[in-house]
Order: sequence, then C-alpha cells, then structure tokens
Amino acid sequence: MQHFQMYIDGAFTDGTGPRMTSQNPADGSDWATFGSATPDDVTRAVTAARRALNDPTWRDMTQTARGKLLYRLADLIAEHAATLGQLETTDSGKLLAETQGQTAYVADYYRYYAGLADKIEGAVIPIDKPDMHVFTRREPIGVVAAIVPWNAQMFLTATKLGPALAAGCTVVLKASEIAPTPMLEFAKLIHKAGFPDGVVSVITGDADGCSIPLTRHPDVDRIAFTGGPETARHVVRNSAENFAVTTLELGGKSPIIVFDDADLDGAANGLIAGNFGASGQSCVAGSRGIVHRSILADLIKRISAKAQDIVIGDPLEPATHVGPLCTAAQIEKIKATLAAAVDQGATIHFGGAPLDRGGNYMAPTLVECPNTGIATLKTELFGPVMSLIPFDTEEEALAIANDSLFGLGSGVFTNNLARAHRVSSRIKAGICWVNTYRAISPLAPFGGYGDSGYGREAGQEAILDYTRTKTTWINMSDAPMANPFIMR
Repeated sequence: MQHFQMYIDGAFTDGTGPRMTSQNPADGSDWATFGSATPDDVTRAVTAARRALNDPTWRDMTQTARGKLLYRLADLIAEHAATLGQLETTDSGKLLAETQGQTAYVADYYRYYAGLADKIEGAVIPIDKPDMHVFTRREPIGVVAAIVPWNAQMFLTATKLGPALAAGCTVVLKASEIAPTPMLEFAKLIHKAGFPDGVVSVITGDADGCSIPLTRHPDVDRIAFTGGPETARHVVRNSAENFAVTTLELGGKSPIIVFDDADLDGAANGLIAGNFGASGQSCVAGSRGIVHRSILADLIKRISAKAQDIVIGDPLEPATHVGPLCTAAQIEKIKATLAAAVDQGATIHFGGAPLDRGGNYMAPTLVECPNTGIATLKTELFGPVMSLIPFDTEEEALAIANDSLFGLGSGVFTNNLARAHRVSSRIKAGICWVNTYRAISPLAPFGGYGDSGYGREAGQEAILDYTRTKTTWINMSDAPMANPFIMR
C-alpha cells in the first residue's frame, strides 16, 4: 500500500499519532496508509505558524513577492492535476473526470489571489481634526486553522489557503481523516513552491487528537471551517477558548424551483446535475426539487428517461457518470431515510436501493413527495437521491423553498426574466443559479445562511476576511498635547 506523511514546519512526518488506513470506496479495499496528528503535533504546527508569521522572511516579504509564490503554486497544481485527481478519486470515489478537471481549475483560484495580493490597500481618512493625519492599513489576521472535508477538498482548500496566504497569514491546514491522501500529496507542491518553513503545515487525524486541539489552540487567530452543522457547533464552542474569528461553510438542502414556462429538458438536466452530479456528494446538492404541478408528471418522465442512460461504475473510468459513495455509513443513512419517506406516503419512481458492486454504490433515486413533511426533503443525505414536490403558485414555491434550516445553494428554472429576478431575490440562500446549476468561479463569493453557516469564500471580499484593520493617528501640530485628561 502507498503511505503518505503529514507536513509540519517544512518537514514531512508521520506524526506521533496512530497510523491510519484509507479504503477505496469503489471496491472496499485498503489501499493507503497515512500518519496522524496528536495534540503535540498540532502544537508543533501552530507554533511553527506563529514563528513564521513573525519571521522577517515571511513578515517582511512584499505583497508582490507573496503573489509570485502563489503563481508558482498554481502552476505546480496545474502540472500535477492528473496525479492529484487520481488520488482523490481512489480515496473518495468521486469521478476522475471531475476531480482532475476541478483540480486543474483550482489553479485559477490561486492565480486570482496571487493577483490580489498586492491590491490589499488601506485608506487616508478625511478626519475632522485638521492637525491630525489618520490612515488605515490592513494587516494579516495571523495564524489560520483551515479545516476541509473529504469532498471537493482541493477546491475547498483553495478558497481558504489562497486568500490567507495572499493576505500574509500562516496556515495550519487540517485534512479530513477520511480520504486525506490528495491533501498530503498537495503538501509536496507547497514545499516545492518555496514557501518558508512553517507558513503552511498540512495535518490530519481524528477529533480528539487533531481537530479539537487545533480549533481551541490559544495561538490560532482565525478558523475557516467546511463541514457539517453539528461539528461546526463544536468548532464555535472551541473558538471561545481563543476568540478566533470564525467562518463556517456547512451543509445544505438546496431547493431548485421549476416553473411551468421553463425549458423542461434544461430543467431535467439541472435537477440531475444538482442531485446525481458528484454522486450527490455536494454541499450544494439541489435535493429539493419544487416543480409546478402542471409539469410534474412530464418532468418525472424526462428525468426517468435520462436516468436510464446514467452509467454507474468505476470512478476511474471516463465513461462513468455516478460512482460509489465515500463511506458505507452514507448508504445506511440513505436506506433508513428512504424507508421513512415511503412510510410517510412518498413514491420512489426509480432506484431506492444500494447496488451490489463490491463497493459503496447507491442507485440514483427519484422520490415524489406529496407534502413537505417527507424525510428525504428534510435530511441532507449526501447521496444520489432527488426529491420532487409540487406547487401551484409562486408564493407557495417560495414558502417551500424557504422552509429549511439550511440556505447554501438554490436554483430557478424559468424563461420569465422578471420572475427570475423576483424569485432569486427572495430565496433565502447564499447562491442562486438561474437556468443552470453547480457553477463556480474564483470571482464569485460562496457561502450560506442559517445552518449552512456564515461568512463568504472566494471573490474579492474573502481576502479582506484574512486581514485586520489598523488605524494610525499622526499629530502634525508642533504644539504640545493639550489637557491629557480630556479626550480629543
């Protein structure tokens, strides 16, 4: 089996935790081992990050020079996208076509933030005291704990690491102990790009050994977390120990509203992309299809017909559309939720059961729901399960869409431009795609409402979230200070 090491303070190490094993979800075989962190390893990584933050090599490096390092990293990612993608597919079961393509595109996120590195500017304040010159500057927020899950990990890392490094922060990147091998391989590119020791460390491990000591460490200034709401609540509690500024990108149960004037083939493809793309293992999965009653039967027929052409198989094969789920636990959760939905009166039009292929395979599934109380409409399943529910009026569609604790992604299919603007503005979600779904760009902010978290990643504003504003006052008067007991 292949073996992977963590990266701490410029050196590759197994750490002092137990050696862990990774399974290939396509066939259930053990295929790789990796080292894991203990609290002592976490402290080493955070201490190195603090030292590097204050070391003149990084602290005094010009913003332009930091940008050049990010450009170098971007080129290395593009050069090694095929290898990183293959590791991610083998470790997580995601399709090779998506992991390799997404990794290659991720290079543009680093290029984007490389270009912004020397665009972080302060301001001169036209202060109301004529003898004072007052200006602001943005300084790095400090040591960042960046925590990413196993799905879309190269993308979710780029949205944190890119702006953090461009802002001059140092980062301890915590990869999921489920399928961490592409992140551990990625550490080799960080090393090769030439970042000073300690600026970036890459670690992994379980909650007690790694995540908890990292998020509550007194030398962590900023936490950027992607994962589930329950884990996020623990992260927020841990941050009370260090008052770290925290952003959360969490789960979703995203609505896709299809109106009766929509292009139905386009809508069917959008629903398939939102539910069966990435085998449903996406935080923006559009797993609540809200369809005008007059077209529901027609749309179900179109989706069912298209589903017959879905190729389920080895995620390393280019022809495969749907691969295995990352863990067997996901299969069990889906089975239980589908059984509850049927008991509640839902109809399964196709799929509905695991596939006997030697791995964690779940058949793409379409559930028709008679009301909003159906289990599949409430639970984030992280698998290829689409739930459709009818509506009669625009107001009803919006009410159903917003009847959720989550608010990450959303979609609207309509050929009415006024309706597109009207409805997209009223959906309570951080992202709304109109007549498309699952599109991303380094220029476009990404984040949610409610149980989908807070804060935004990507876009220009993200880089400012890794800075603090310092205000400087300069007395330009030759006169001595006036009464020291009176605030000016």
